[in-house]
Amino acid sequence: MRRKKQSSAKMVDMTIGSPIRLILSFAAPLFIGNIFQQIYTMVDTMEMGYFVGDDAISAIGAASSLYNLLMSLTISMNNGYAIVVTQAFGGRDGEKLRQSIAGTAVLNIGMTVLVTVGALLFMRPLLRFMNTPEEIFDQSFVYMLILCAGLFTTVGYNMFASILRAVGNSRTPLYILIISSIVNVLLDLFLIIVLRLGVIGTALGTVLAQALSALLCGWILLRDYRTLLPLKGDLHASRPLWPQLLSSGIAMALMMCVVNLGTLIFQRANNVLGESVIAAHTAARKIIEAFMQPLGTLATANSTFVSQNWGAGKYQRIQTTLRKVLGLEILWGAIACVIVYLIDEPLIRLITGTQNENIIANGVLAMRVSLPFFPILGVLLCLRTAMQSMGYKAAPVASSCVELTMKGIGAALLIPVYGYFGTSITEPLTWTIMTAFLIVVYLLQRKKIFSEQYHIDSREVKA
Repeated sequence: MRRKKQSSAKMVDMTIGSPIRLILSFAAPLFIGNIFQQIYTMVDTMEMGYFVGDDAISAIGAASSLYNLLMSLTISMNNGYAIVVTQAFGGRDGEKLRQSIAGTAVLNIGMTVLVTVGALLFMRPLLRFMNTPEEIFDQSFVYMLILCAGLFTTVGYNMFASILRAVGNSRTPLYILIISSIVNVLLDLFLIIVLRLGVIGTALGTVLAQALSALLCGWILLRDYRTLLPLKGDLHASRPLWPQLLSSGIAMALMMCVVNLGTLIFQRANNVLGESVIAAHTAARKIIEAFMQPLGTLATANSTFVSQNWGAGKYQRIQTTLRKVLGLEILWGAIACVIVYLIDEPLIRLITGTQNENIIANGVLAMRVSLPFFPILGVLLCLRTAMQSMGYKAAPVASSCVELTMKGIGAALLIPVYGYFGTSITEPLTWTIMTAFLIVVYLLQRKKIFSEQYHIDSREVKA
């Protein structure tokens, strides 16, 4: 009885209550956790800059898009699986909930083995393809080798955290993320400064901290959510759900991996511009991504809200709330732009610890070009995840193909002609085209998506 009481206290039903209050309450822990993660990555970059040198920042930056591609595959697959889990929770189908969690575990094991082995076997050719400068090639290779060998820790954490978020618990992953981020920083300080392991120390610290996160999340699930976990026979019974899980996971992964494949091609072209540009781009991206966090966390929280309400059949609630969340996304985009324009140069100097004026100037350029497009990016992230959560997968995937095409154009035409300005302007132009595409598709398809449910909506409004 006590276990059941603990579990229910940590679950949030988003099908009842004030939508915006629920979404903001759910988003707040996600935001704080992501900020901690961003602070860690910034501190990590600062440690590289202050204690190792600009070449270490460049070595990590040159391989970052390749690592992000692998990370995106594992995280987005779990986000896709979580849609099925969340819909089962919203529909109060305990049997399907257990079976979908069982299927998620099986599919994750298979995916982890395939991705890890493939990455380890083809790492050198991939880094060569990325035009990684010879001066930093060995550092980039060792860094990626360690991270790929520890990929199972990342998969474990994201699987457990996605299950917790699916049932409305975004606070526990936050607490665990804060702990692991602090541990990560301390490990980096010891491995980089005391043992002088450079990029090896950074990679080891990341893997060990992720392993701690996975263990803590798994322990919480076993302690407080045992009633939601698969029973004997659920593993076998989950097989009919595998196609649905894979469909949702692959759609989400395809969307994100196409995006990151475009980034990889884009990074390949950018690497030709030299080590100082790579370092500037790496530092600027850390800052840009930190200011992106409210946009991403709102979209993620809204995605959970949409999934639960879709499973419960509350379709009018979804449409009404989506408009309000889009307004919040636009508001933060405008605020972030003003803040960064006021303090962009000091931020670049702080993060890199460099005296290289070329690095500073290029970092400032990247931020000043990207931030005015943040309101557009917020609409893009929110619409894309909401449509995925409704099971409408084609348009988000198609929008990612638009991004791949635009980044290919940037790599082939804009960067060779305009240099780093071409790098900086490609993403904002891409966001604009993708957002316009998704808005048109959503407006045209909205009635089709919700048409069969309008009679349910009318009863819901009367109630």
